[in-house]
Amino acid sequence: MIRMLDGMPAGVLGIEAVGKLTAEDYTGTLAPALDAAIKESGKVRIVIVFRGEFEGMEPGAAWQDLKMGVRDWNAWERIALVTDHAWMKDGLRLFAWAVPGEARAFGLADQEAAVIWAAGIGGGPAA
Repeated sequence: MIRMLDGMPAGVLGIEAVGKLTAEDYTGTLAPALDAAIKESGKVRIVIVFRGEFEGMEPGAAWQDLKMGVRDWNAWERIALVTDHAWMKDGLRLFAWAVPGEARAFGLADQEAAVIWAAGIGGGPAA
């Protein structure tokens, strides 16, 4: 499931991935939020939080994730990955060249710094 996070600065979407992600999570929850952000500012700045209870993605969700990354490629400005899963952080470092915009990994303890970085307000410690 994808949950939208409250309290984000203007221009920043915050989401938390919980359990197993489905195609409906993307088409019903994330896509409308992304479309609204692009319509409003032409850019996407997003904070994506993965906690211990993340269980992966169904095949349809992986397809929707790929489609969203490619669609509106130039709109993706900053992606802050917030997790303590080392494999996710390592994967981002390895494949950052294939991610639209800037991407940076942060630990769960640094979620506030990730939000600040995504908003373009300042730096923050990367994990």
